[in-house]
Amino acid sequence: MPEISVIVPVYRAEAFLRKCTESILSQTFADLELLLVEDGSPDKSGALCDTIAGEDPRVRVFHKENGGVSSARNLGMEQARGKYIAFADADDWLPPDALALMHAAMVKNGADTVGGSHNRVEVDGRSEPEPGAMPAGIYGPEEVRAGIIDRLLGERMGKPGEVLNGFIWRFLFSKDIIWEKHITFAGAYLEDELFLLEYFCYAKKLAMIDEPVYYYLQNPVSVTRRYLPDYIHTFERFMAAKIALAEKHGLGDNLPHWKENSNWAGLLIAIGNEFAASNPAPLAKKRRKVKEFCARAEMAEAIQAIQPQGLGRNKQMVADLVCKKRFFVLSMLYWYKNRNH
Repeated sequence: MPEISVIVPVYRAEAFLRKCTESILSQTFADLELLLVEDGSPDKSGALCDTIAGEDPRVRVFHKENGGVSSARNLGMEQARGKYIAFADADDWLPPDALALMHAAMVKNGADTVGGSHNRVEVDGRSEPEPGAMPAGIYGPEEVRAGIIDRLLGERMGKPGEVLNGFIWRFLFSKDIIWEKHITFAGAYLEDELFLLEYFCYAKKLAMIDEPVYYYLQNPVSVTRRYLPDYIHTFERFMAAKIALAEKHGLGDNLPHWKENSNWAGLLIAIGNEFAASNPAPLAKKRRKVKEFCARAEMAEAIQAIQPQGLGRNKQMVADLVCKKRFFVLSMLYWYKNRNH
């Protein structure tokens, strides 16, 4: 059996897939399997997956009807044979020694999870290093709760250094924990954050390394950059799942305003999404929808409870205008921004 299973969901990925898979199959740590889960892609990604599998016996391909990235990852986890599981997105790639470094840290420290840093890559090729979820070191459950779980749960308004993105691809996970605790992905957006939140409620020992283990391409056609017509309902489902996890594991007692913080964060994303240049709706309709978002009970409560401070310049401006209910000015600022980009 392979030591590590690497799971890659594949959808509309024919332009990127070769680079991604070659970076995995050429790892200095060779005791791996690569699971390509082709999620009903309308392009030639499925055929390319089969071609790649024919070139290396470590590759297994699964074709399925389109169900989204969560269902693709879940199928990969069900089929994984490795002791450890890693994830990659089809438009990204790994440094040659990524798995070797993480596996060595896992074995040396008797850890059940290893995390590293990553490099953010712009479409013009520029690359910027990004720190890992925590500094290099060995962490037990209490430290993980403070350093990861509480930050994912999130009193994050005005605390940019406290924000933790749900990047699952910079960790090496224990398959035993995933299988024994029946941890799965759900939803089409923010699913990574929920997965990490639940997983780290069970992980006992985390080893963090300084080295970059992933190249994250800022793909302009990524799902996280497209206009999502149903975002607010997607966020509702995300919050319901997050609240259920918090109640199940007794989280948040030390973070009395985590729900309001989470709703504020979701509201800022919803506003940016609604005013996105790729949203074809007239500006007046976008403005009306944003006012409706802000009037929703949970969002109105968050706006009343928290006055965000210390955000980035643009987000701070949006938050201030929302607090003052100056939606016309807000819409004109987005109109100006979209016109000049």
